[in-house]
Amino acid sequence: MVSYFETRTRIIAVVAIGASLAALGLRLGGAGGVAIFVASAIGLAGLAAMVGEGTTQLAHRLGPKATGVLQSALGNLPEFFIGIFALRAGLLDVVRAALVGSILANTLLVLGLAFLVGGLRHGPQKFGTDQTKMMSTLLLLAAAAIAIPTIATSAGGPAYGHETELSVIVSIVLLAVFAGSLPFAVGKGSTTAEVDESGRDAADWPLAVAAGVLLAAGIGAAFVSDWFVDALKPAMNSLGMSEAFAGLVVVAIAGNAVENVVGVQAMLANKGDLAISVILNSSLQVALALVPVLVLTSLVLGGATLTLVVSPLLVAALALTAVLASLVVMDGESTWLEGLALIGLYVILAASVWWGRPIG
Repeated sequence: MVSYFETRTRIIAVVAIGASLAALGLRLGGAGGVAIFVASAIGLAGLAAMVGEGTTQLAHRLGPKATGVLQSALGNLPEFFIGIFALRAGLLDVVRAALVGSILANTLLVLGLAFLVGGLRHGPQKFGTDQTKMMSTLLLLAAAAIAIPTIATSAGGPAYGHETELSVIVSIVLLAVFAGSLPFAVGKGSTTAEVDESGRDAADWPLAVAAGVLLAAGIGAAFVSDWFVDALKPAMNSLGMSEAFAGLVVVAIAGNAVENVVGVQAMLANKGDLAISVILNSSLQVALALVPVLVLTSLVLGGATLTLVVSPLLVAALALTAVLASLVVMDGESTWLEGLALIGLYVILAASVWWGRPIG
């Protein structure tokens, strides 16, 4: 299997395996939380990048849209595992912030980076408008799905005291919309192999090798996510970081390593449709699938119950993100300045939660 890997892929694999084994060794050796946290975060990023390498090899069989959907689904595996383990650990505020942060990180930071580096290298870049219009609509729905339960269950609201019931209803609606959106997200992609800038066929792994990499990376992510969450609280206490910042920024970015790498690389290669599909599909899958699944799963976990009620700041952040992203992508063209604007909003939102309540 290793013979099929390029030098870059081998380096990623070494980092992923090495950091994961280091995290395990530190746990067994009784090391401090910060050391385990850093090692497991690097391991998660490496494993997520290996998932990205594996799914990229499927692009010539599935086309860019279907590959983006699959890439995003598998890329969100670490976030799912982190959410489950964090709920069992009672880190409810961190989970809420991390889920919202995942949407913000993909839609603002990763998309912004992709537009910035792609625009600086190629100038204005084009991508299909049909999928972006659909994605923009669903992003606005995702913002509404968080805003309405938060407002309706506030003191004096019509659903006050029924946070769980309303969250379950909204979650079921989101899952139904997600299921209905899949045919539009997949569409009819090209079945022609993607060719990289050197002219060599980029999809050169056998299907069994790609499947083996995806399976191994997914199993590894489950274990490393558990170690990551175990080390999260002591690490954040040591660093004096707030729950909101830990979830909105640190955990969200750690769980989105695939899109950080693959989406930006796709835009650098001037593959706008693939980049948009990977990045925005990840945001939508978090909002329309991962969030409602965790809400429903939390009811039977026995730990903290997750609802869709968040702070007013997170509601405003989601709404502003959905509006700005929609305005940027609706015309089917991106520039480096639009990317800089997206990154700017993300930095402002991240800075606003730095002084929040510390974990403890």
